[in-house]
Amino acid sequence: MDFSAPFLTKYWPHLLIALIGYLSLKFLAQRLSGKERRRRFSYDPARQLDLDDDHEEDQEVAGGPLGLEETTEHIPYRPKRYTEKEMLQRSVEFYRLMDQRRTVRFFSDDPVPLGVVQTLIKTAGTSPSGAHTQPWTYVVVQDFSLKHQIREIVEAEEEINYRKRMSATWVKDLEKFRTTWEKPYLDIAPYLIMVFKQTYGIGPNGERLNHYYSEISISISVGILLAAIQVTINLGTTQVTVTPAPAVAIH
Repeated sequence: MDFSAPFLTKYWPHLLIALIGYLSLKFLAQRLSGKERRRRFSYDPARQLDLDDDHEEDQEVAGGPLGLEETTEHIPYRPKRYTEKEMLQRSVEFYRLMDQRRTVRFFSDDPVPLGVVQTLIKTAGTSPSGAHTQPWTYVVVQDFSLKHQIREIVEAEEEINYRKRMSATWVKDLEKFRTTWEKPYLDIAPYLIMVFKQTYGIGPNGERLNHYYSEISISISVGILLAAIQVTINLGTTQVTVTPAPAVAIH
């Protein structure tokens, strides 16, 4: 016996209400999901100042960072064009120079002209940066006592890194390089080139100016510095980067 027709006849108002409720909830869920996706993937340059940095509330300044267009002389861009043969030759030569680069932890104390180091840092300063804010400060340390103080600060932080902050896998992966938290080469190397992140700039009237993508910009600048060191000094050029986080005492 078929009871479907009497059932639908008797309960159709309830079924209709349930269907309307289901469709309404489904529509609302789709709307909320769409808003969440748009919120997640929307890009607000005023708030996402850097992909990895911690930031205070941003303070926008009218007129843009430092008003460079008003204070900087315009230099026309006239790049030199190379033939295909020249491009290939230059790329191979550059690769061969860079392929000689090594990351080592044994240094000579042979002197390097300070003028060379200053020019290398100028080269690093040509790096691209977010909104061309150049959010870096390079400091060259030559004095032995100051280098030794820096070494002590770095080693103290690195020991904590090795013992507590770094995972066991990370420490294990470093064993093949025979590296520890001890950094004696910080005393031996003729110079320590230190780079500091500027989280914001100061305008001509003392106002605070935003910096964008600070860590990414600094990373690119340091990469250019390492390449410049290799190309300039070349023979036997070696360097190692040390990132003693947090090492607040260095500041």
